[in-house]
Amino acid sequence: MSRNSVETIMGAVVLVVAAFFLFFAYTTVHGGTISGYELIARFNRIEGLREGGDVKVSGIKVGSIVSMDLDPKTFVAVVKMQIEPSIKLPVDTVATITSTGLLGDKYLQLEPGNEDDMLKPGAQIEHTQSPISLESLIGQYIFSQQPAKKNDAGAAPAK
Repeated sequence: MSRNSVETIMGAVVLVVAAFFLFFAYTTVHGGTISGYELIARFNRIEGLREGGDVKVSGIKVGSIVSMDLDPKTFVAVVKMQIEPSIKLPVDTVATITSTGLLGDKYLQLEPGNEDDMLKPGAQIEHTQSPISLESLIGQYIFSQQPAKKNDAGAAPAK
């Protein structure tokens, strides 16, 4: 009978540890939304981007993605983001969708420009760059390769 109680206690300990790891992973990934001012950016494609994703400047998280919608008239993706109030971005800032690695998570990278005028809350970032699709690059590479032409073994080369 004591063997069954030890197995039950060990099973409960394993479940508690697993729950702790799940909680830790969830709070680490969803680090909380940043309160601040809202900016808008329009992209042709937003493959891999998600709501709650990071907005970074020079690799430092300065905001988060609040929502992503499709403009029914122009069929472009409209991304709304919250930026920390202490971060003031110039009007010529470029928004690029990048990934953390070759197959990593996508995030929004902001590259500040050199203008003296700053973006106001609710403003739109005019300069955007959609993500590069790894699948389309591989497809272009594969289909751009031409098979090597072989000479017949017994034929003399043409003059």
